[in-house]
Amino acid sequence: MSELFTSITNGVFTAETYLICVGCALICGIIAAFSASFKSHITKSFLVTLILLPVSVQTVIMMVNGNVGTGVAVMGAFSLVRFRSVPGKAKDIVSIFLTMTAGLACASGYVGIAILFTLIVSLGMIIVVLFPVKSEKALDLRITVPESISFSDAFDDLFEKFTKNYTLVSVKTTNMGSLYKLQYRIELKDSNEMKEFIDSLRCRNGNLEISVSVAPQGVEEL
Repeated sequence: MSELFTSITNGVFTAETYLICVGCALICGIIAAFSASFKSHITKSFLVTLILLPVSVQTVIMMVNGNVGTGVAVMGAFSLVRFRSVPGKAKDIVSIFLTMTAGLACASGYVGIAILFTLIVSLGMIIVVLFPVKSEKALDLRITVPESISFSDAFDDLFEKFTKNYTLVSVKTTNMGSLYKLQYRIELKDSNEMKEFIDSLRCRNGNLEISVSVAPQGVEEL
């Protein structure tokens, strides 16, 4: 077990140790790519990136190997790559950090730690996918009301009864000002009560148009 925490390079790099580290980095990249694509849709380019990123990081770190000038040049190159990247999902960013960490471990010769670390994190990602955390989706509620209704508090009691939280997002007039269109962002207490909720709203707004749709989700970012 102690060999796991021992570097195979000991600060000296040969063709044999380099190839061993490259092979280990490729294995880590394949494991990370599998966990990232498990029951998820990812592009082919991102899949290839996850497989090859550990090898690239490992080779770059081996080339630096204590050379300050080379290290500064590499840091500048990585900073340029950062500004050319687009926002990604939190899971994608974790996958990238996973492959980079594995590459760093391989570059130091700790191939056992690299594979063990990749397996543990990848297994954790797969478990999270298999047992997702239940979360209620936000809904966009649009209600049309006549101008005779004071909409500021006309539906408060219904919102308190059927929703966990609600926010008035926008108000606009229509039909020459005789109607108001209200947009709310809501989260229902129980999705099975949606019909009862809509029927109760219809009794308040004179049976005018009511619509419910899933609220658009923003890009997951860290």
